[in-house]
Amino acid sequence: MTYDARVRVTTARRGTAWRALRSPGIALDLGSARTRIWTRGGPGAHTVLDVPTVSFGPAGDTGVLRPVARGAVVDPEGAARLLTRLLAPRVPRYARPVIVCATPVPGGPEHRAALAAALAGLRPRTVLAIDAVRALALAAGADLSRPLLVVDLGAQLTEVALLHDGVVTAARRIERGTADLGTADLGAGDDGGLTAGRLAARVGEAVADLLRDEPGRRAAEALGRGPLLGGGGALRAELVYRLARQLDTSVHPVPRPHTAAVRGAGEALLSARRHPALAAPVTPVHPT
Repeated sequence: MTYDARVRVTTARRGTAWRALRSPGIALDLGSARTRIWTRGGPGAHTVLDVPTVSFGPAGDTGVLRPVARGAVVDPEGAARLLTRLLAPRVPRYARPVIVCATPVPGGPEHRAALAAALAGLRPRTVLAIDAVRALALAAGADLSRPLLVVDLGAQLTEVALLHDGVVTAARRIERGTADLGTADLGAGDDGGLTAGRLAARVGEAVADLLRDEPGRRAAEALGRGPLLGGGGALRAELVYRLARQLDTSVHPVPRPHTAAVRGAGEALLSARRHPALAAPVTPVHPT
């Protein structure tokens, strides 16, 4: 290698390092009960921060706020204070991070607008959204070329989704009346409380809906493979057992299911940076 070539290589590497410093990558799972943040460390390394989703009022206000409810940002200002407190020490000054957020499937434009507002204080270069169920599949290293069922067992939100070629083709939320249900509701209610068996039965009804409504054999094939289970509820042995009995098939909790969504979002972030063509399933929320 000539001297000039070495200079060009060194300059290119410095340019790449500078761009990475200016646009650090962050993955985020802003859940109703817990907030998980993925940040990249050294080569091949990353860290996951896992904290309660609570915020505090403006200076002088000591009240504790919960800015996310049933998977939706209900207090963008409170969420902004939470994220600024957590992320400001991790984002270099003058940097404009690229952020990938794991979001509920039926989040809708209002939820995404509230999420973008909560992140605006970090001056992101781009905010991208990925369905949390797809992020769970990425974290599990699942074969996305085949139909796949994913059940996300969150504290205040439970989702059942069918993926085909890595894209969500159908999804259901588990509800009681008009209210979403999650593992935080276990034991609550006037009818003796929501039990693991009752929640599993609701999941079974949602899977039956997918089998009925989804054309062809994709849903049946996905059920035969056995659904992936993610979210904190996948750590509950009784609930996992009840789901296997209800669905009459094997179920597969993903490794470290409580942080799988944010780790999958981190995988999507790295893939999008290495191979821009792979970013197509990731939907822009707040491009700048």
